[in-house]
Formats: sequence, structure tokens, C-alpha cells
Amino acid sequence: MTLKNGAAAEQLAATWLQRQGLKLLTANYHCRFGEIDLVMRDGKQTVFVEVRLRSHGAFGGAAASITPAKQQKLIRAAEHYLMQHGLTSCRFDAVLLDELSTDSIVWLKNAFDG
Repeated sequence: MTLKNGAAAEQLAATWLQRQGLKLLTANYHCRFGEIDLVMRDGKQTVFVEVRLRSHGAFGGAAASITPAKQQKLIRAAEHYLMQHGLTSCRFDAVLLDELSTDSIVWLKNAFDG
């Protein structure tokens, strides 16, 4: 996935999630622990979203690319965000795409625990 495609996938996911009722708080949150693609709000809950675009499943597809090591980086970055903003309640979602189309979106709520 090129950087251009990654940015397009994140924008597509953000727009689609907003249509599902979530509110975008920030995109590409960076801290010393890593990066979170999208930080959103679902009601009173903060949602950290990992967006994955995979055009083929040769290496296990988009879901398989969120390895335990990647999950730990996301959890540490999310803890940093929560602490910076005085928040506690959160979940980790994943938006998986096979192509840059809303028709290919798979939204995994609570994709992993943090």
C-alpha cells in the first residue's frame, strides 16, 4: 500500500464512520509510542480506529496485518491519548478494505482489547 493509498483509505474510512454516527476527533494521532489512524467518538466512548487496506490476501489480508505487536503499539498510543485528554472509556475498532470503495468496508467493533 502506498502512502497515497493509505491516506485515501483513512479518509474513506473516516467519512464512512461519520455516516454511521461517529464523530471524528483527530486523524493520524502521533506520539512517541506510535500512531493511531483515527480517533473518534461513539456516544460517550472514545474509539481508536486502525485502518487497513490490502489489495490481496497473500499475507493473510487486512485483519491479519494487525499483529499482536501492532496492537500493543496502538494500546500504548491510546493510553497516551486518553491520559492527555483526561478520558477513560475506549474501544479499539478496525476498518478493513480490499479496495478503495465503501462497498469493500468491513468494520470490526472491539477488534481487540486494550
